[in-house]
Amino acid sequence: MPAIRPPRAPRLPRIGILLFDDVKMLDFAGPAEVFFEANQRSTGYEIVTISRSGEPVMTSMGIQVGVQTSVAEAGRLDTLIVPGTEKAATVFADPLLLESIAELASRSTRIAGICTGAFGLAATGLLAGKSATTHWKFTSLLAETYPEVDVQPEAIFVNDGDVFTSAGVAAGIDLALCLLELDYGPEVARSVAQLLLVYMKRSGNQSQFSAALQGPPPRTPVITVITDHISEDPSRPYTVGSLASVANVSTRHLTRVMRDEVGMSPMEYVTSMRLDLAVSFLDSGASVADAAARSGYATPVALRRSFVARFTITPSEYQRRFQSTHRGLTA
Repeated sequence: MPAIRPPRAPRLPRIGILLFDDVKMLDFAGPAEVFFEANQRSTGYEIVTISRSGEPVMTSMGIQVGVQTSVAEAGRLDTLIVPGTEKAATVFADPLLLESIAELASRSTRIAGICTGAFGLAATGLLAGKSATTHWKFTSLLAETYPEVDVQPEAIFVNDGDVFTSAGVAAGIDLALCLLELDYGPEVARSVAQLLLVYMKRSGNQSQFSAALQGPPPRTPVITVITDHISEDPSRPYTVGSLASVANVSTRHLTRVMRDEVGMSPMEYVTSMRLDLAVSFLDSGASVADAAARSGYATPVALRRSFVARFTITPSEYQRRFQSTHRGLTA
């Protein structure tokens, strides 16, 4: 009687993470933790760390990190992850590293660039004709260096076909949760987000910046007083006159200096701060009408208008995406 063979274990999706000298640790450690925790909540992944030669690499922090295999021996991958580096312009000019990216990409079903990893993908032609993003410090450089790439400077992460890119550091976790959701569904992704104590709420279209961070910081005491005053409670019924009185200046002077220093008029700044406050209320489960009222908007329609202008989606659509990472990605 023939021996009974035990059932073969199912093949796990293989996540390959390419490491190299000067790699930023959080860019690969954050996503790796997402996939590792997924192994506790689902069939999970086989996570493979790779360097060109199979030798350890030195991170940007000066910490040596070992890897499991070399590029030549890595085999086929379901997902290739290329993390970033602060020295993108020089690191991703290395022909041997670019050769490694291209070789691994040719054996991968989908590809993800974390932070300035987008430069490595662009340099190997993987982003040609595609939409992509990177850390806000490098979006202009990416667009100038690779004009064939449609750079989305404010996006948290972008998906175009089988290629994914994200903004810096923590955004790599957002992208990893998106990939996890695509593979195993929203419940698994949500449970992993809870384990890691992160929120699974940032859609790819969400801006990398809050309104208070989009412009340069105030340079003069007058504008510091005004921005701090507004930040204390954006829902107050402000006017340009009332704000000018707080700073003891004329409305004309306040408007001119606000535009010079923060790039907005006083009331544009108020509206932007109110929108940030409304987003926080929506995130906590408030209705659109309640979020509008509590943030100082005269009507829900006024909130909707501001929301669409900044995020290109309505407040209601934003809430529908609250517990999903991958809806609304750039296709």
